[in-house]
Amino acid sequence: MNFRYARHTDDLEPLVKFYTEIVGLKQLGGFKNHSSYDRVFLGVPESKWHIEFTQSNETAKHKPDDDDLLVFYIKKEKELDVISEKINKAGIQIVKSKNPFWNENGFEIKDPDGFSIVFSKMITNLK
Repeated sequence: MNFRYARHTDDLEPLVKFYTEIVGLKQLGGFKNHSSYDRVFLGVPESKWHIEFTQSNETAKHKPDDDDLLVFYIKKEKELDVISEKINKAGIQIVKSKNPFWNENGFEIKDPDGFSIVFSKMITNLK
């Protein structure tokens, strides 16, 4: 099974910059003005998932809440430190997660649309 998370936005460019420069995803593809939509696909090459962001002349009508999260599990503590350093250099604020699990095992930030992104150390003993 492959997985795609798709979300509409009012401003595609800042999202692409955020997810490539801060999160570290690669631009896998996309196109402009396809049925009046611009699309960008972001992810990790050779993986079975990606994120799609779309923009059109229609306003995005989403309202993120504190439990709307994209969670990226990081395998090595050093990689988590590198991401944290990029976040600090970019002046992005780490926010307190509603769920204390994320505060104990990683950290949360907001993307340009206000949706939460969690970076967590890899948890292997979840039950």
